[in-house]
Amino acid sequence: MARVRYGARTDAEAAAARARSARLPEIWSTGVVAVWETDPDVVAAVLPPPLKPTARPLVRANISRVDLPGYPLGAGSVAVAAAHGDREGWYPLVMPMTHERALTGGREVFGEPKKLGEVTVERDGLVVRAALARHGIAFVEVRGAVSGPLPLPEPVEKTDFYFKFLPGVEGSGFDADPVLVHCVRNEKVRKLERVTGDVVLRESMYDPVADLPVRRLVEITIGEKTTDQKGTVAERVSARALLPYVHQRYDDPQQILDGPPEGSV
Repeated sequence: MARVRYGARTDAEAAAARARSARLPEIWSTGVVAVWETDPDVVAAVLPPPLKPTARPLVRANISRVDLPGYPLGAGSVAVAAAHGDREGWYPLVMPMTHERALTGGREVFGEPKKLGEVTVERDGLVVRAALARHGIAFVEVRGAVSGPLPLPEPVEKTDFYFKFLPGVEGSGFDADPVLVHCVRNEKVRKLERVTGDVVLRESMYDPVADLPVRRLVEITIGEKTTDQKGTVAERVSARALLPYVHQRYDDPQQILDGPPEGSV
């Protein structure tokens, strides 16, 4: 009988797939990062417990072109500074990706708030433009000109916080208690330049980052970096406390209740 591709994989095939993943080379990206201070009460309002605001109400937009061999990827995020206990990091609100493959692992394994979108990173001489767009709206745009090189930072460990959950089959709540994930990334930078410019936030009902206004621009940089990542479950969290924030993950929270028309399966 010919192989049935939906059939179970053998142990050898599963082991070979794991071995291929373990041999992945360093993957470098070219990205624009903008950091600004916003209103403290806004940052506090978007953080689900047990996350807390940090001393500075920072927002970070990261807009990158990832040099995957034969599979170039646009990847971005908009995140706010957050703390879990004594660990500080970032809580991403939206993470546009240009390919579905980049969404799957991040959403299903780590609980990342990834969505399909458009990611632009352009450089013409010293002029730089980077943008994140969905539904025809460039809701974040960074514009400017390179104003000089920056010293290369030492390799650094950075933490992102995610909530991993499954909406309840019966139409409300979750199937199990959600978990708070610490995603730790080891980052190396091989090129870094300062950009003098500005950040434009446009109104979007789907990606309302315009609610995080730029009160003081901290920095804009463009650089080349590579990262690896490892996730751990930090703790199980209160379903009741997280439910009011679930809409952050979806364009329309009601879509999690959408099913196939009656009689179609």
